[in-house]
Amino acid sequence: MQKISLLLRKLKSYMMPIAMLLGFILYQQMSALSFLVPYLIFIMLLLTFVNISWSNIYFSKMHFWMLLFQVTASGVVYYLINPYNSILAQGTMICIVAPTATSAPVITKMLNGNVENLTSYSLLSNLLLVLVAPLLFSEIGFHNLPFLDSAWHISKRVALLLILPLLIAFFINKYAPKTANFLQKKSDFSFYLWSLALTIVSGRTLHFILSQGESYYKIELLLAVFSFLVCVFQFWIGRKIGRKYQNTVAGGQGLGQKNTILAIWMAQVYLNPIASIAPGLYVIWQNSVNSWQVFRNRKNLN
Repeated sequence: MQKISLLLRKLKSYMMPIAMLLGFILYQQMSALSFLVPYLIFIMLLLTFVNISWSNIYFSKMHFWMLLFQVTASGVVYYLINPYNSILAQGTMICIVAPTATSAPVITKMLNGNVENLTSYSLLSNLLLVLVAPLLFSEIGFHNLPFLDSAWHISKRVALLLILPLLIAFFINKYAPKTANFLQKKSDFSFYLWSLALTIVSGRTLHFILSQGESYYKIELLLAVFSFLVCVFQFWIGRKIGRKYQNTVAGGQGLGQKNTILAIWMAQVYLNPIASIAPGLYVIWQNSVNSWQVFRNRKNLN
């Protein structure tokens, strides 16, 4: 058992590239499993939220500046790029407004960062999305309904995916402590669920890119370049903000590590589906950064 446990700990540092590689190799099979993604997101959020100690959740100046960047930068980027290419504008915007990944606390722990600080921001960024996404998507991509109707429609779907697991986790912690304790002991399971979701999303993204044909190669290349630049910049600005508050790792992961699985789903449902290529490729960029960080910190893995 000890050898198996040691093997699993070592495997964690290589899980992200393995998941992406499997997704690319089995892209046809993984694309067929894309219907599972919302359910995986829901379970990952539930396992994340049930581990939250509400006494450790707080709002700080660091979180304020990060949330302000998330909202302001997404809007500014969209309106600057949109006159030139609406698909590129949507793809770049969704890479910024997307909330912090459910796996970010796991990676932050592996990097010896402040997990409580990052968890607080993760919760705040998801709540922010519930408020901001309906307004953004109604204005940008959901034009077949009046603005208020589309905002309400999107709010219901986003809230169901993001808020419901939060409420369930809260009631489990309060009224079913034995169940909460059991789920908390299984918290590492969220990392493997996330790896499965990453495999599916990677395969779905490759399948989607290949199905577009040569006429979309130019926009796909631009989406790749812009998502890469946005990824690097968000890790950089997040670490810079975090460093001012002695939380460099939490800041970098909070802004840089996005819930790309959720972002891809939202783009495909509410925006031009081709725009989902940007968060799909963001998966590669952010997990390349994460893989490098985890590999560099592998001696401290526990």
